[in-house]
Amino acid sequence: MSWQPSNDPVLGDPMSCDALDLVIVPRTRDLGDGFAVRRALPHGKRQMVGPFIFFDHFGPVQFVSGKGMDVRPHPHIGLATVTYLFDGAIMHRDSEGNVQEIAPGAMNLMTAGRGIAHSERTPDAQRASGQKMLGLQSWIALPAGSEEVAPSFQHYAAGELPMISERDFTARVIAGSAFGIASPVSMVSPWFYTEVTAAAGASVPLDPDHEERAIYVVDGEVEIANERYEGPRLLIFRPGDRITVKALKATRMMFLGGDALEGPRHIWWNFVSSSKERIEQAKQDWKTGRFAAVPQEHEFIPLPE
Repeated sequence: MSWQPSNDPVLGDPMSCDALDLVIVPRTRDLGDGFAVRRALPHGKRQMVGPFIFFDHFGPVQFVSGKGMDVRPHPHIGLATVTYLFDGAIMHRDSEGNVQEIAPGAMNLMTAGRGIAHSERTPDAQRASGQKMLGLQSWIALPAGSEEVAPSFQHYAAGELPMISERDFTARVIAGSAFGIASPVSMVSPWFYTEVTAAAGASVPLDPDHEERAIYVVDGEVEIANERYEGPRLLIFRPGDRITVKALKATRMMFLGGDALEGPRHIWWNFVSSSKERIEQAKQDWKTGRFAAVPQEHEFIPLPE
């Protein structure tokens, strides 16, 4: 999706759990037609968790017949996007010629690298009938040495991703490794992303082996070290501590994180880079039409002034 500046997310509940580093309440922004976005990252006190530099929670929204989402073609550099849906469908098109309908539970990883443009729209069938939409989009900052890799796109249907099913919770490993199982998704740096659905009373462990870790509570309520946290919240943990998350009601959450990058990143509009000069170049490239076009598209989002 295309990023627009907004106010920082806000700090959340007071913390008595020693393992917690930061609690972030995502700030809601209405994009029109009742389509709300909650932004958890970036935050003034925390730019990244592992390589996760951007985290948006969009919906829930009910589109009536004839209406839908239309994110016109826009560019990216220096990052990979992960679009993950709980409800609804999105048609992805990019300048590499990839066309993919994104469905709930599927993994869709678009690596921009040196540059890609894409659009995200409601598919024709769902636009005609109307649909409910709820999902997440994350940006993964690429490590030094890989920021200019060739652009690419990976898609894995929900049934192709490994799952673990316990008595009172299930986990789908979208990327990386968790709960002793690994996703087939290829990555240029170590990170992980897992959807966990827990019944009331379930206790779910968060792997201590990852360098940086967080839990995004999409909906529901959890207890950690005798403190309660309702969704939506981003809970960021210190390294090394063993964490057990108890669901106080039916809860949906994302476990995420990975190895910290070697340094901070500059972020401007849809561009992420370790170099301000590279971002300036990307601005000019988009403004002057040097990005490849997205097939079947005749619109674009202009460079913000």
